[in-house]
Formats: sequence, structure tokens, C-alpha cells
Amino acid sequence: MRELNFLSTGNLKWMEREDPVLVSDDDAIVRPIVVSRCDGDTLPLHHRVSRAMQVGLKTGLIDPSVGNICGRIPFKGPFAIGHEAIAEIVAVGRDVTARKVGDQVVVPWSVSCGTCPLCRRGLTSKCTTTRNGRTLAAYGFGPASGSYGGMVSDLLRVPFADHMLVPLPAGLDPLRVAAASDNLSDAWRTVVPYLQQRPGATVLVLGGGAKSIGLYAAGLAAAHGAAAVDYLDTSDARLEKAGILGANPHRLTQSGAVPNPQGYDIVAEASSRTAGMRRAIRATSPGGVCTAVGYYVGTNTGIPLMHMYANDITLHLGVSHPRAMLPELLDWINANHFPAESVTSSLVSFDDAPDAYAERTTKLVLHRPAVVTS
Repeated sequence: MRELNFLSTGNLKWMEREDPVLVSDDDAIVRPIVVSRCDGDTLPLHHRVSRAMQVGLKTGLIDPSVGNICGRIPFKGPFAIGHEAIAEIVAVGRDVTARKVGDQVVVPWSVSCGTCPLCRRGLTSKCTTTRNGRTLAAYGFGPASGSYGGMVSDLLRVPFADHMLVPLPAGLDPLRVAAASDNLSDAWRTVVPYLQQRPGATVLVLGGGAKSIGLYAAGLAAAHGAAAVDYLDTSDARLEKAGILGANPHRLTQSGAVPNPQGYDIVAEASSRTAGMRRAIRATSPGGVCTAVGYYVGTNTGIPLMHMYANDITLHLGVSHPRAMLPELLDWINANHFPAESVTSSLVSFDDAPDAYAERTTKLVLHRPAVVTS
């Protein structure tokens, strides 16, 4: 089978691998039919960061968690890439009873068992069973996060299949939820739970780094009845998309000022910059919550802790746990016809992955026809 491998910045290649086989009775083999590129993958794809990160790790300027996730030499190729996929099931182990061949399913980016104490708490990306002492157990991050491979592959083995694989609701277009494995779920957790607690709250989204996450968050906030959704970015294309999704688009100026100086009840920080993090916190109104979804690799981020203390601000920072929220997210999108596919900026044949995956575009989606009938 083919497996897309990251070799170096801007350089990807199909590698031939042995077809995966069922190792355990609770495994499934799936065939990805829609794969979208995570915002985080663009870091090594578009920027030569490996050597700088090596130096940063050695000097203590970069947090050691980076090495724990990406390896002692971060983003050292070759490794299988990709961790957002909708797939069709082509084989199941004898203990798999809730899923069957032909089902179209979301494959979460992080691997989890569903039964350990952390999984039962909804912290599926910190599953004790699958991490086995590692920081993460995940697809598409390289061997430091396990031997699961990447999702831009002809076939993929999924353990704990009854738990891991989340079926698409009947009639839901896989292209609509191409990013459900990670970025769409990540955006959901930044705004939806807080709007459920505080209907009619005001929302600010700082975009530009986690490019698609910011747009998904802005659209989800508007669709869930936020009183106002302000979206800041420097990209004309993304500002236009934010407006289509129901947000108020604002160009980010050099001063960094936000449209409402009184602050916002809910803030989603998707600039993926420490300056953006500080701006987001200071734009959060008293008693509000700020969720940051970017990579903040430095050990000195300058978080304004005293400001947070004085204004009773909650900062939520951590990996997403898509398996815990996917059933609710998928059902809501299906019932409300939320146009998540409007964030997609490039839709390309799966066969063209080596060139397409390195494109400088907001949200790349690869696709190919399904071949299995249930």
C-alpha cells in the first residue's frame, strides 16, 4: 500500500508499506476516503523548524514536551503524516460488534481505549492504555507518538475499533466534516460548551495561526447564538470566509486592538503566537474564559497572570479530545446543516497528495471514492 511520508520542509513522497493486518480481535482496518490537513502540520511543511527546535530543546528555550511528541530531533523525516480522516471500514476483528464493514467513520487523531480512568473522564487524548508512558499516542506525529502511522495512507489499522471509530450520521456528507478528527472538534470545544452555559455571550476569535480552527470556531459561535462574534485576522480570504460564516470580520492592525475594548465573555486564541495569547487574555472580560489552540513551544510566554487574577479569567490550554465530543458534534452538524465545508480552500484528489499536501492554503482536503458497500 501507499503511505504519504514527510521527508523535509515542502518535500513529501509516497512510500510503499506492507498492508496493515488485524493484530488484536478488537482491531479494524479502514480505508481513508477523505483526509484533511491539520493546521499544525503546516509548521514543518512550510517552515524549516527542525534545527531551531533542536537548539531550543538543548538550551531549554523550548519546552521538552515538543521532543516527547515529535522526537528528539523534531519533525525528522521520513515519517507518515496526516491525522484527520473519514474512512470506510474494510475489515474487523471478531470482537468488534458495534462497527461493521462498509461503515463510514471518523478516525480521531489520538488513539484511546475508552475504558481507562482518563478516557472515562473524557480525556481520551491522554489515554493511559495507549500512551504507555508516552506524552501522546497519535497518528501522523512520528514514532515518538507511537507506531500508528499516518492517515494519508491507502489503509490504516485502528485499535479498540468499537470505541475509536465514530460512525457518520446517515446522509452526512464526509466532505462537510472532513476535519472532524481534530480541527473541527478543536474549534467546537473553544466556544460551544461555554455558549451552552452562557447563551448569548460575546465571542472573539483571533485567527491566522491555526487557520481553519479559527474559522470553524467563528462559524460555530455564530450558529450557536452568540450575541456578537468578532473575528480578527490578516488574511483577506479568511476574513471573507468568516463573514460568510456569520462572524464580524476585522483586519488585525499593528496595534493589536480588538473591536470591543470592554472585552468578551468567550475568547478563542488561534493565532498560535505568544503575542496573540497575551492579546486574547487581555481581551477576555471579567469572569470570562479564553481557550488557546495553537502551539506555544517557548518556555517563557509572558502570560499576564496578575491580569488574570485581577479579572477572574479562566485560561484553558491543552490538547483536544475529539473522541469524547464527536457524537454530539456530528449529530448537531447533521441536524443543523452547518456548512463546515466552506472553510475548505483546496479540494484535491487523494492520488495527488505528495504535491498537494505542501500547498500554502488555509484548509486542504484530499478525497477519493468509497469502494465498500455494507
